[in-house]
This record gives sequence, C-alpha cells and structure tokens, in this order.
Amino acid sequence: MATALTDLDFAALWDEALDYGRFVNEAKKHQALWRDVYRLARIPDWALDAIRPLAGHRIVVIAEDWCGDAFNTVPILARLCDLSGHVDLRILRRDEHPEVMDRYLTNGARSIPIVILLDENFNEVRRWGPRPAVLQEWYLTNREMPKAERYPIMRRWYARDRGESMLQEVLGMGARDQGLGTRGQG
Repeated sequence: MATALTDLDFAALWDEALDYGRFVNEAKKHQALWRDVYRLARIPDWALDAIRPLAGHRIVVIAEDWCGDAFNTVPILARLCDLSGHVDLRILRRDEHPEVMDRYLTNGARSIPIVILLDENFNEVRRWGPRPAVLQEWYLTNREMPKAERYPIMRRWYARDRGESMLQEVLGMGARDQGLGTRGQG
C-alpha cells in the first residue's frame, strides 16, 4: 500500500541529506560547474526580500551531480539560502533515495531537481521542479528533438535567465514570461 506524501519523515531525511558543500565535494561529475554557478550567482534584491519571511524554513533538494537542470538551478538556490542566513538547504541524492524520489515523479519520470520547501516543523509547504515552468513546457513540446540539439538551447536559456524564473517559482512568486522560441531557436 502506498504511503501518502505527508507520511515522509522529513526530519529524518534532513539528517541524512548533505549540505551543499559536501554534496559538491563528493560530486563525481561536473564538480567545477556546481562550484562556478554558485560562485557566479548574482542573487537579486527581490529574492533576498522574498526569502526573509521564510526564516526557520528548510529546503530539501532531490538531485544528482550529473543533472544539467540541477547544476543550472540548485547552486543559485544554495547561494540564496547562504546569503539569507536563515533558510538552510540540504540535498538528497536521487539514486540513494528512490522511495522519496518516487513520491515526486514528473509525468511518471524521476526528473530532477525537485525542491521541497519545509516549514520549521518539517511540514511540506510547496515543491518545485524539475525546471522552470516555461522551460518545462518547451522541453515537453521538443523532447523528440535530439539531445545534441536540445541541450544547447536549454543551456542558453538558463544562461539568459540567471536563475530568476526558478527563484520566483520556488519563492511562490509566479514565473517570468521568458519564452524559448520555436524548435531549433535559442
């Protein structure tokens, strides 16, 4: 019998999760990208203002170091949490926690990252993932496109967006209206 999402013991999962530095230090792939995106992240003032009311909240991210969507978003979110000084972030490795990942499937797939905002009592407040809504819509429309064509378009989108759409969505502020164009355009 399946257990409801609310039956997850987020306090215990929090204790198992890795802080951002340890996750990156243990990364087998793209370690430099995780570090560089974090280092270069410019957190807008509106995001710092929006996270203030979340003092005492926690963020659990389901991710793996090889995931392009994760290394384009999670370091920015980690930087925001670090700058806030009052919202902690930890990462659960997807492949080590399939029972958690399977609670957060995207169209039946184990797509990551999944960001779970928890209140001070470890209750789920909201979730986000695996990518900003406008990019997810584009991805679903163009998923038959060969990866060699699709990924560079997605990388350019992430570079232009600079994490703003993800931050707005995670912080519950809606999404930016930044399109990707039609198939083959960036």
